[in-house]
Amino acid sequence: MGILDKLFGGGKKKPSRDTVQTRGKHMPDLKLPVDEKFTIHFKKNGGKFLYCDTFEEASAALKDIVTENHWEAMPFFCMNANLEGRFKGEGIQFTARAGESEVFFTTCEHLVAQDGSILVSSHQLLEKKLHEIPENVIVFATTSQLVESIGEGLKAIKKQYRDRIPTNITTLKHFEPTDENAQDFLTYGSSSKHLYLILLEDL
Repeated sequence: MGILDKLFGGGKKKPSRDTVQTRGKHMPDLKLPVDEKFTIHFKKNGGKFLYCDTFEEASAALKDIVTENHWEAMPFFCMNANLEGRFKGEGIQFTARAGESEVFFTTCEHLVAQDGSILVSSHQLLEKKLHEIPENVIVFATTSQLVESIGEGLKAIKKQYRDRIPTNITTLKHFEPTDENAQDFLTYGSSSKHLYLILLEDL
């Protein structure tokens, strides 16, 4: 995979000087691999990215996040029993009440390369709006969830769930507060989220 290979071994190509980061705001993106494009936009949005080859590395990454933020005594707000089960051996406590935690631990539907956003739905949020979840968010996702655009992500959701398409579909996009995103109606008037992405290779 593009930038993941370069960052974590195996890549010997010299990076091009003409990248998404150096091009003008209104110029079209270069034809970059979907993983590389997502990483560039995700980091530009202020997200923190941890790539893992194995689930053991993902577990270690989660422990590092907990230690870095001194969340050892903080129960994680989680609405996904399967996710809790996968990480139950890591000494993390979970709560089903958002008001009891400063951290939301979740999965997602897709990772959108076009703008570096996280596509979520009622499978992750139930009926909650973004301003109702904690400010700190940890997303566990896999590389097979990468898509080029929101449109592609929505088509994948429709294909996957067919007659049971989830509701409350939205994106997590702003990971640092700015004047520009403060009034973004897609976030229902919420402030940005402090977001970590633990990305597990599964391709």
